[in-house]
Amino acid sequence: MVQKHIPFNTMEKAPLFTLFDTDGNELSLKEFAGKWVVLYFYPKDNTPGCIIEATGFTKFLPEFTEINTVILGVSPDSQASHQRFREKKQLEVRLLSDPDHTVLKQYGVWRPKKMFGKEFLGVVRSTFIIDPAGLVRHIWDKVKVTNHVETVLETVKTLQNS
Repeated sequence: MVQKHIPFNTMEKAPLFTLFDTDGNELSLKEFAGKWVVLYFYPKDNTPGCIIEATGFTKFLPEFTEINTVILGVSPDSQASHQRFREKKQLEVRLLSDPDHTVLKQYGVWRPKKMFGKEFLGVVRSTFIIDPAGLVRHIWDKVKVTNHVETVLETVKTLQNS
């Protein structure tokens, strides 16, 4: 599944990055070598689709943990916004702040969008599965949140067994 706006394909190395998490800790993708990573990009804290996605990943976090898989959510929101979102919705997934859009651009998810006839740059909801060797194994672009978390969980299991 090759997307022309995603600057890499499956079975290629995932772009490395370092961002700050909700608590102000620096977190690098390379810290998760040897684990599966679900890296999901979402537009904005405390919005309907983002709430469904983040609470879904939190609900299934024990099942992901059981299969050696880490969940990382990235948006351009600030750490303070992530903290409020985490507390308000009792989230357990790690949320990373990318206010400069550096990682969003690296992964090709910071793109033109249209809403109410206006065009603007924003996050296109996308999810990437990265394997323990750091290879991108699956890409979902323009994610619809309904049943997405369950689909991601099943896809990770399938990839681990292939």
